[in-house]
Amino acid sequence: MIILTQTDTTVGFLSKSDKELIDAKKRAPTKPFLKNYEDFKSLKKYKRVYKNRKKLIRRAKKTTFVIKNEAFRVAKPITNSTFLRDYGWFYSTSANESQKGFDIIFAKEKSDIIIQNSFGLKETTPSKIYK
Repeated sequence: MIILTQTDTTVGFLSKSDKELIDAKKRAPTKPFLKNYEDFKSLKKYKRVYKNRKKLIRRAKKTTFVIKNEAFRVAKPITNSTFLRDYGWFYSTSANESQKGFDIIFAKEKSDIIIQNSFGLKETTPSKIYK
């Protein structure tokens, strides 16, 4: 299942299956996806967070962290969908074909579920990345 939704930074695909995202985006299977966690509590269920980094991660906005070649973010969906909250985390990527710009027609064709609020779907600035 691929979900198309507005994230805090851009229009994105969310899925529990990285393989479905690889197929949809025509992306190299060796290129990893980031995991998008709903909140800090969800992150701690799946990942060890070092004490000296907890405050930085908890307070960060529009920020992706990379630790040991694994990328993750803590970002509440703008749509605030209760459907998304039930899952805790998703693989996340921009809603475009690999190496191409955003195309709403492509994004909707590749999506099983579309979640949007009254503002619609729009691209904004990407997140900062910390390694």
